[in-house]
Amino acid sequence: MVTTTKFSRPEEMKKFALIGAAGYIAPRHLKAIKDVGGELVAAMDVNDSVGRLDAFFPDARFFSRYDEFVAFILDEKLKGRSLDYISICSPNFLHIAHIKFALRQGIDVICEKPLVLSTEHLKELEQYENSYEARVFSILQLRLHDSIKKLKESLPTLDSKRKQKVVLTYLTSRGQWYLHSWKGDESKSGGLAANIGVHFFDMLHDVFGRLESLQVHYSDEKTASGFLEFQRAQVVWFMSIDEGFLPSNAVHGEKKTYRSIEIEGKELEFSEGFTELHTLSYQKIIAGEGFGLKDNEAAIGIVERIRTGVRTSDLTYMHPLLETSGLTLKS
Repeated sequence: MVTTTKFSRPEEMKKFALIGAAGYIAPRHLKAIKDVGGELVAAMDVNDSVGRLDAFFPDARFFSRYDEFVAFILDEKLKGRSLDYISICSPNFLHIAHIKFALRQGIDVICEKPLVLSTEHLKELEQYENSYEARVFSILQLRLHDSIKKLKESLPTLDSKRKQKVVLTYLTSRGQWYLHSWKGDESKSGGLAANIGVHFFDMLHDVFGRLESLQVHYSDEKTASGFLEFQRAQVVWFMSIDEGFLPSNAVHGEKKTYRSIEIEGKELEFSEGFTELHTLSYQKIIAGEGFGLKDNEAAIGIVERIRTGVRTSDLTYMHPLLETSGLTLKS
């Protein structure tokens, strides 16, 4: 969905603040702000290990207390120096509160995935947008990936009766710290599918159309698997942070990662092309082409149903890794 912002001159320098400056994803937002010619006015994180700011915006104000950050933003507003955007990279469960604060000040938001943890939260934010005349934009970067765009263009029309057979696998190792952090707490992260998989579910919806049915075959704190049927695809999916599932050809970087999409038995190559997607996302938002609340409905609904739904005993369509995993097929 193409959206518009209240700014008519994309070339002017935009002013940003950032919540969650010490998080893993924050450097991509800092780089994006720098790349679009923006100015980071202030950053906030309860963790003060934010030396990375020096590489991007050494003069930005920094706060380790949220109340002090809020006071600064309100004071800037009173002085007529209101921000254009607040970028949010805080833990998932805090997104809703941080977004609402920005909207109440009439400041547009750029928020990391998952935007919120429930479809009810999306409805609340829609009311806030209407009340405060500010907008919420999200990072749905896979929609902008060249390989995904080409795939979407190559598929039959949505009204075709033939459905593609798709196998999605996403394995990304995490250490013991993960389950001891907020990410391992389902009430805070939204569960594994939300925390590491929501952008893949968004991509599947964007490429293959409306969701028609959903099954969850397995789910625990490290691994989840199931089946999704869209208008033009039947998808079996498997996601895990358990290193034991990684194949020998996993990518070794900051963490061992393997991502694969097979369509009708043919591998979709999309291992490259991720480094600039946040910058591209920011460029589109400033140009009035960002992804808003409506664009998030499908993916948030999917992960919400995965988290709260009953596990099915119907294993007609089953991911090959789950079939050979030895996992007991129960919740």
